[in-house]
Amino acid sequence: MKKITVLITDDHAFFRQGLCALLKAESDIDVVGKARNGREAVRMARTLRPDVILMDIAMPVLNGFEATRQILAANPAAKVLILSAHRDDEYGEFMAAAGAVGFLEKRSASKVLSKAIREAAKGNLFFRPAIAKRIARDGKALARPRISARSKKGTASSVRR
Repeated sequence: MKKITVLITDDHAFFRQGLCALLKAESDIDVVGKARNGREAVRMARTLRPDVILMDIAMPVLNGFEATRQILAANPAAKVLILSAHRDDEYGEFMAAAGAVGFLEKRSASKVLSKAIREAAKGNLFFRPAIAKRIARDGKALARPRISARSKKGTASSVRR
């Protein structure tokens, strides 16, 4: 059985290490890389070509929105799953507009994360019901926000319609 390969992208080492340890318990998931920022994620996604990329939004050097956009420009088949501390549905919509296939809060249960990774690997979307309803209603034509690539954290103030 082929394992689902995953690239973890988060600027907090403790969180990356914790996710890696958590996912090692899953027999069908293999963490192939850990990126500290969006720029590193773009580079690693090109070389490792993982099945699923777990992406934080707020990171230094290059935020998750721009990293997702660049990864998908280079490889439209990539599956980017957002794992963020942001709870606002608008962030999920922004990331869907960038091409992400799912959006989870970092406080989600580990079984939800594992399920989301499996669904993303199959090519399915994995969003909260409120976000999924808007995507279904509006299709992929969600307004693409502009997030400054210079923004260190990708904060709400750097997100504009």
